[in-house]
Amino acid sequence: MGETGAQGSRGTLGVAVIGTGRMGADHVRRINDVISGARVAAVADIDAGRAERLAHGIEGATAYAEPAAAMDDPGVDAVLIASPGPAHEAALLDAFARDLPVLCEKPLTPDAASALRVLEAEQKLGHRRVQVGFMRRYDAGYRALKSLLDKGAYGRPLMLHNKHRNVDTPPGFTNAMMINDSVVHEIDVTRWLLDEEITAVRVLRPAPTDNAPEGLSDPQLILFETAGGQVVDTELFVNCRFGYQVSCEAVCEAGTARIGDDHGVYVNTAGHWGGTITPGFVERFEDAYDRQVQHWVDATRRGEVEGPSCWDGYAAAAVCEAGVLAQATGDRVVVELIERPDLYR
Repeated sequence: MGETGAQGSRGTLGVAVIGTGRMGADHVRRINDVISGARVAAVADIDAGRAERLAHGIEGATAYAEPAAAMDDPGVDAVLIASPGPAHEAALLDAFARDLPVLCEKPLTPDAASALRVLEAEQKLGHRRVQVGFMRRYDAGYRALKSLLDKGAYGRPLMLHNKHRNVDTPPGFTNAMMINDSVVHEIDVTRWLLDEEITAVRVLRPAPTDNAPEGLSDPQLILFETAGGQVVDTELFVNCRFGYQVSCEAVCEAGTARIGDDHGVYVNTAGHWGGTITPGFVERFEDAYDRQVQHWVDATRRGEVEGPSCWDGYAAAAVCEAGVLAQATGDRVVVELIERPDLYR
């Protein structure tokens, strides 16, 4: 670790950002320009030229082609992993070998087996080192809903209704990615809001929209069952064409609570009325991303690890695997999880 020390409450946290694509570059901007208490000490990408271009102009930042080399930079106290999912396991193990705190963008890893290996490696350290980047937990609306449910304001929650709509999908987007890249967020917020594990998944596939690329079954309806007996549905429509919408309604014994209906400024003009729809996830969850990274930096400087854990990343991966199988077969698929280790209780 650098001289500032991630365990101390004073000094600036030196962060190595691994991966300089869309999310990595956005996190570099966020650390450099938005949040406090941290600086970009190193960036790493297999595309060395891209890493160098991103590091250029950031005082004290050095570009590397290998994650391990970036972690060995003397100014690095902590690691933010924003590389593609298949590269996460190796980067996480490199960070564990150096006992560095990590904020890892979702997914923890692309499948349950590799997530379990990471889980076991962190347990060998004897303490948590990883916060997984499920940023919806830091969104103001979701946090307000979580507070209401935790207080029992409307009685015991019985069901959740989710909507998740995207304008369109990038080239190469597959049916499996509908679960692994999109519904994974509903998987995490379901577990978090209800404080229950998901035990089974079903996927219903209505007639696809003509706007979907050939071979993509869009929209889909995903159904979760929880250990507590709740049922959760998610309407997933990733080529809706009109905007980006995410909402969640909790149905409780004595009332309901819904978030995600804010359309910004409401106007009346030129014979029309209404508001606007967010164009994409970056705009919709910008504040959540900022808050997530700031919380991680603050906790790391205190020598603490908070937020979604490796267990949350592993559980999400296991539910995703069940979801992809349910999607392919049309069957109800049971989620298989190991017993939750003491480190994550």
